[in-house]
Amino acid sequence: MIKAEEELLKKLSIADLERANAYAKDLGRGLQLVRSFPQGVTIFGSARLPQDSVYCRMAFKLGHLLAENGHTVVTGGGPGIMEAASHGAYEIGGRTIGLNIVLAHEQFPNKYLTDYMNFEYFFARKVSLAMAAKVFVFFPGGFGTMDEISEILCLMQEGKMPKMPVFLIGRNYWRAFNRVIKNMVFLGLINKNDTDIFRVTNDVTEVVKAANKIGHPKISENFYDGFREAAELARDM
Repeated sequence: MIKAEEELLKKLSIADLERANAYAKDLGRGLQLVRSFPQGVTIFGSARLPQDSVYCRMAFKLGHLLAENGHTVVTGGGPGIMEAASHGAYEIGGRTIGLNIVLAHEQFPNKYLTDYMNFEYFFARKVSLAMAAKVFVFFPGGFGTMDEISEILCLMQEGKMPKMPVFLIGRNYWRAFNRVIKNMVFLGLINKNDTDIFRVTNDVTEVVKAANKIGHPKISENFYDGFREAAELARDM
């Protein structure tokens, strides 16, 4: 241990150390689960949408198609969009991973999960959801979904994570988001090529085509190891 690290540890209180250990334990358990299956398609979206909503029906179809093509479906493990995507995959015997979070309201594991873990901390869950993915999909959602998409896009933009195909499902819903992004470009807050990181569509088969083009990485070949970029494999879809 270097001297600077030793000095830092001396300054930490018992509460700080206990907190750090709790963070590490949560993250370690998540990464252990992620390393137990090949990277799949991580799907984000609202926990509040009913299963008969148009977006849940689209998520169900996507989960079904992904499982049909041999791709693992990864979600936050809760109701709404997460349940619909898990259900679609589970119905035909696909693998569905649920990375759940303890919340005061609305979040509980759905019944269509083949693998499941409950997190205490949002950041540990987000790291695990990201490392589980070779493709990202964002359905309509609230603050949680906005937090997740903002962080994923920022990390890809800054080269802090490998670039993966990112799909925003629901043109009507994401229209306002697109306007904000275009205004960012207009004001010089981001570069024009930053808008190429994601794609807005109503066609869930585009997601399946991207996943198929990337293929099925081995469990031992996570794209985060050495920052191999899945987006390169899915280019010219």
